[in-house]
Amino acid sequence: MSTNHGFPPIAAPDTKILILGSMPGQKSLVENQYYAHPRNSFWPIMLKLLKTGNELTYDERKTLLLKNNIALWDVLKSCCREGSLDSDIDQSTIETNDFKEFFSKHKDVNAVFFNGAKAEQLFKKNSLKTLDQAQQNLSFFRLPSTSPAHAALTFEQKLLQWEVIKRFL
Repeated sequence: MSTNHGFPPIAAPDTKILILGSMPGQKSLVENQYYAHPRNSFWPIMLKLLKTGNELTYDERKTLLLKNNIALWDVLKSCCREGSLDSDIDQSTIETNDFKEFFSKHKDVNAVFFNGAKAEQLFKKNSLKTLDQAQQNLSFFRLPSTSPAHAALTFEQKLLQWEVIKRFL
C-alpha cells in the first residue's frame, strides 16, 4: 500500500470560506491538481456557483476561487490508500493538516464546508479538538461529495445543496 501526500492549500490571506476534501484521488495526485477526475463534479459546481464558463484552465480555476475568497484544501496531509476511495484509507496511517495554524493565518475564515461525509468525519475526529475555542466556533457544513463514486444524487441535486456557499461570499 502506497503513502499518498496531499497538496498545499489554495488560499489567500483574505479567505472567508474553506472547502475541505479528505485526500486527493489517484487522478488528482497524478495530475497534481485538486479534483482532476473528469467525472468529479467539484469544478462544474464551483463554476456554476461563481457564474463563469467551463473552459478555464486549472490555474484560472484556482484564481477564480481566490478572487471569491474561497480556499481549498484537504483534511489529510498524508495516508496510505490503494485507489481513490475514502473507504480504503488506512486509518492507522493518517496524518492531518495543521488547521490551527491555517486558521491563525487566515483570520477572516467564517465558514468551513466539507466535500462529503468522510472529510467531515476525519476533521471532527482528528482536527477539531486541536483548535482553540474561537476556531471551534466557526460555521461547519457538510455538503454532498462531488466524487463520481457518490452517485446517490444527481448533479443538479448536488448543485442545489452546494448553493449554501453563496450566503458566505
